[in-house]
Amino acid sequence: MVDSENLGHAADDVPPSDASAGGSNDDATVHYGDEFAAQLAALDGAVSGEEVDAIAALPSGSALLVVRRGPNVGARFLLDADVTTVGRHPEADIFLDDVTVSRRHAEFLRHGTAFQVKDLGSLNGTYFDGVRIDTALLSDGAEVQVGKFRLTFYASRADLAHLAGR
Repeated sequence: MVDSENLGHAADDVPPSDASAGGSNDDATVHYGDEFAAQLAALDGAVSGEEVDAIAALPSGSALLVVRRGPNVGARFLLDADVTTVGRHPEADIFLDDVTVSRRHAEFLRHGTAFQVKDLGSLNGTYFDGVRIDTALLSDGAEVQVGKFRLTFYASRADLAHLAGR
């Protein structure tokens, strides 16, 4: 419900609702879906509670990619194999369905507990923290761009703790 006393002078410019005309200004609540909430979180780089839990649960030798911008904002992809393919080909491990993504665009390579991204000669390139790369070693919180998709890389917390203990 809109409280016209708290709207100041703007309330004087709003005509009263005419319920008999089928319209009502009684409910000014706007509802947004989960995708919109994910897009807002991505804009300020925030990590949702659900994502925090998923990152905390990563076993050693794995990592998580979270789509921050692109058609499926909020989508999460587990990196737990030695080679994870990315592209527009339906058989890619990470299928990104957009014309800005090559059919065989990039690979994520696991070396022990470290991960590397490698461009596979894609037309639009692969970017690491805004710089076009052929290959790059990933660090926690890094951004990888594949076509119009921007993905944030999160390493296993167990592996980060091990590195910090060295």
